[in-house]
Parts: sequence; structure tokens; C-alpha cells
Amino acid sequence: MAMTSQPRDDTGDAGIPARLKEVQERIRAAAVRAKRTPEGIELLAVSKTHGADAIRTAYACGQRAFGESYVQEALGKMVLLEDLDITWHFIGRVQANKTRQVAAHFHWVHGLADPAHARRLNDQRPADLPPLKVCVQVNLSGEASKAGLEPSAVAALIAECETLPALQVCGLMTLPAPAQDEEAQRRPFRTLRVLRDQLATPTRPLRCLSMGMSDDLEAAILEGATLVRVGTAVFGPRPYNTK
Repeated sequence: MAMTSQPRDDTGDAGIPARLKEVQERIRAAAVRAKRTPEGIELLAVSKTHGADAIRTAYACGQRAFGESYVQEALGKMVLLEDLDITWHFIGRVQANKTRQVAAHFHWVHGLADPAHARRLNDQRPADLPPLKVCVQVNLSGEASKAGLEPSAVAALIAECETLPALQVCGLMTLPAPAQDEEAQRRPFRTLRVLRDQLATPTRPLRCLSMGMSDDLEAAILEGATLVRVGTAVFGPRPYNTK
């Protein structure tokens, strides 16, 4: 049976504040291990498939950045939450037929990997909005099923984006294959950090390293993550309805 995502009603979900606090503690502890300041690591709460009430609960606990992968689902939540000062991150695969909506309604895009999509996002970004912040997605596992550029192709896409005034390249993003032990988890994150260091310049610092999720955020922070994308550990298991 096909799986379709539907946001659920999380009204009064008392578990979110405790889970959010636990994730924040994990981030702080990992920062201490890495001899870094916790303030330099942003938590992006991945709210895809969770309802607007769950986001509102997390917002009441101080969370401000939320990640969505499904454009239509996200637009519905934005209407319901327009009274809140939320920073919306698009973390799904960019599709040509969705770039206009992404350009108009999101503050960040984490999965940019195609020059044509970059040009569409630039051309479709409303003139009254600031540049759309983007992270270039890098495929470090070599898996054909994973989106992202080969490391050797990243510089060219960044150069393309620098000609597009409505885009601001802020860093790199990766979604590595799962690994069981911490050292194995750290390797792809280390590779992304090294690639960022090679590509960064004084005028293009590429400060954002968007890497690490619920199961490996510690490994990512130890290798320099500045933003971790955490869904399950904040909101609980994702609900899916089958049709």
C-alpha cells in the first residue's frame, strides 16, 4: 500500500517540552565534548508530518526554527501559525514544479543540488523578501538513491549561486548513510567539514554545516555541525496514514 504523509493533531502533546529539553541537553553535552559553545549550534526541529499544534507547543518552549519536506503540507501549517515568528526551513528534495512556492514562503533551503533549481529559486524569489538562504547538499555516500552533488561538483554550483542575487549560499548539508558506532558516524561529517574548509573564503565563509539528526547529532557536533536537524527525538515517531 502507498504511504502518504498526513499531519496529525498533536493538541496538548505534553511530551514535546520534555523531549525538546532532552535534545537541548544532548546538544550542550556534545558541545562540551567538542570544546565548543552550545550557542554556536542551532537546533532545527523537523516538524514534517506533525500538526500545527505540535509546532505551537515547541514554539512555546522557545523553539523558533522548523523544518518541512512537503510543500503543500507546510503551506497549510504556515497559514495556521502565521501569528508566530517562525523561521521555516525547506529540507526536502527540491522539485522544479515546487520552486515558486519554496522561494516565496521559506527562509532556508537545505537540499540545493541543481543549477537549474538554483536559477528558478532566484528568479521566483519575491523582490520584497531578503535573499533565500541555501545550503548545497553533498552526497558523501555515493548512493544513487540519495540526493546531492558529488564533492567535486560543489564548487561549480556555489559559483553559479554567487551570480544569483536572490540566493545566499550559507553552507553545506549532507545526509549520510546510517552507521552504528560513533567513529563511523563521524567520518562523513568530517569529510563535509574538510570540504567546507577547502571551499570557504573570507567573503564566502560557508558557516553553516547542516548535518546530524536524532541518532547521530553528537557525532555531527563533534565534527563541527552548526545546525542539527532533529525530528523524532523532539516530536516522537512520525505518524503515517496508509491509503
